[in-house]
Amino acid sequence: MNNRINIQTIIDSQLTAVLVVDSELVVHFANTAAEQLLTLSKRRLQDARLDQVVEDISLDMRRIQRCIELEQSFTNSEVQIVIDGLPRWVDVSVTAFTLNKRTLALMELRLIDQQKKISQELQQRAQQQAARELVRGLAHEIKNPLGGLRGAAQLLERELEKEELKEFTHLIIAQADRLRNLVDRLLGPQRPGKQEVINLHSVLEQVRRLVSMDIAPGISLSRDYDPSIPDLEADPEQLQQAFLNMVRNAVEALGNHGHITIRTRTAFQVMLQGKRYRLAAEVRIIDDGPGIPAALHDTLFYPMVTGREGGTGLGLSIAQELIHQHRGRIECQSRPGHTEFIIYLPLRR
Repeated sequence: MNNRINIQTIIDSQLTAVLVVDSELVVHFANTAAEQLLTLSKRRLQDARLDQVVEDISLDMRRIQRCIELEQSFTNSEVQIVIDGLPRWVDVSVTAFTLNKRTLALMELRLIDQQKKISQELQQRAQQQAARELVRGLAHEIKNPLGGLRGAAQLLERELEKEELKEFTHLIIAQADRLRNLVDRLLGPQRPGKQEVINLHSVLEQVRRLVSMDIAPGISLSRDYDPSIPDLEADPEQLQQAFLNMVRNAVEALGNHGHITIRTRTAFQVMLQGKRYRLAAEVRIIDDGPGIPAALHDTLFYPMVTGREGGTGLGLSIAQELIHQHRGRIECQSRPGHTEFIIYLPLRR
């Protein structure tokens, strides 16, 4: 057989996506795996620029050009690419080579979506447990002396005759109450409430109505529901609180202008907390705001972590705890102009 046919067959049989690009990032070759990953045929990939075939990529394209210029190679792990609006995770290797006195770059993109999700869930659970224990220990240390402080202020108030002096004891009591409420929110719900069979969309509709009453005129809120999703077992109040926290977080991120979409779908064969579920409800809360700062990506669900001035950083932390108590999982995908919080909840058999 012709050697070229053999090489083409071998490359097309690889599971790793392979692209060959020049210094202008124009694609000259793509194998079958690249077609599947980028959802474009070889004919459409041929002579197209790399930045035209992917909507967004976390890899600096100039590194590829420098790789060709210096005839070097490099590897980047956990690179996010966005194709047809969906983010994918890949490991990228780029190697410069010379063909017909012309230097090109061989790009290999290995899909790691599943490994990334498992790694994120394990990391998220470990971080959540550590943060929860730390916060609860700290909260109890704060809460105990607060009761004594408040009681002492009340006793002092009884001994004071002048009303203008009582203003100071009123201030102490009010601030003690405020701190106690903050500590109670930090501690959060310790266990799931009474669960019952509920319709997911009835909970989401309640959230939508509550948020719609208190948003800026420039913010629109739409829904895209899949009515075929079966009922699930949950505490409706806790679930409502979790979704409300996440939608309000999106509203705050938008400021005065933007759009939020609440979308539901059925997901199949989903791993949740180490167990595989045949069916799960998938809820996506999508906004077109500025995106989450890169510095907050790894600590987004930590208590007291916030990118908003004046924020408490408790909304997402409480939402994650409530979803976790319902055997679910929260994922976040964010880039400038597009942020999604994806919630998975197991469905009844």
